[in-house]
Amino acid sequence: MKLILSRKGFDSQYGGIPSPILPDGTLVPLPIPTSHDCDTMGEINISNIDIGSILKDLSKGRYNLSTTVHLDPDLNRPIAKKSPAWRPALGQTGTAQSHLKEMGVGINDVFLFFGWFRQIDYTAGNWHYVRNAPNLHIIFGWIEVDEVLPIVQHRDHCLSKFPWIKNHPHVMRPDHYSDIRNTLYIAKNSSIYVQDIQGGGRFSKYKDVLRLTKPGESRSIWSLPNWFMPDGRPPLSYHPRPEQWHQEDDCVILRSAAKGQEFVLDCTKYPEAEEWISNVIKNGAAS
Repeated sequence: MKLILSRKGFDSQYGGIPSPILPDGTLVPLPIPTSHDCDTMGEINISNIDIGSILKDLSKGRYNLSTTVHLDPDLNRPIAKKSPAWRPALGQTGTAQSHLKEMGVGINDVFLFFGWFRQIDYTAGNWHYVRNAPNLHIIFGWIEVDEVLPIVQHRDHCLSKFPWIKNHPHVMRPDHYSDIRNTLYIAKNSSIYVQDIQGGGRFSKYKDVLRLTKPGESRSIWSLPNWFMPDGRPPLSYHPRPEQWHQEDDCVILRSAAKGQEFVLDCTKYPEAEEWISNVIKNGAAS
């Protein structure tokens, strides 16, 4: 089994501001703005949250509900937009997909999606980032892979087998997503970690188990369980240099790579990984 820590959503280059953590702990992962996709910020499906006001205030008017975005991974599409048999799905293409293929990522592997988040508050009629609140890398969702679809190579077959994927951005715009590497990863119908839910989704509230960033450090400095230390084993991809890893008490401090979307760990070399993944998904998905 492979674990993939997958960087998604607003960052310094795309979006330019952190995704918000609401006062009650609700995570609002913001998909990156694009000019070539059809979904909008209005598709973000979080109950009882005025996404429009939050976007307007935090971005100082740069973004609103009509801003077109790359809604991927598609983890929680609104009911009105869900086709029958819809499941969470991730699209990937280009160099990032080449890396996933090279690392042998496929059926039964697990994506944990993380992004840049910061606490916000509402005072004096406006949403704003909390003064001195830390910038954090937080895991906000997951997919347990059931199918890997080569969209460009076998488009008609993929659509015939899974008609609902027509609304996914990597399928909806074949004129733009024309790279032969364009691939869709579909979640399992039922999770192997959490009973009675699909094998993918969004974590609704912040919990410490979802936090990657070490307290008191910049968001790219992570605190991980000590079994992540390579110790002669193949390390988490994109992190080959010994100076990126540091043992500290009962954890490992990792200076995570600034570039790269998909960080892959071969869990056959790290048997402790499966219990950790299970803990993240079970606790993250708990209400």
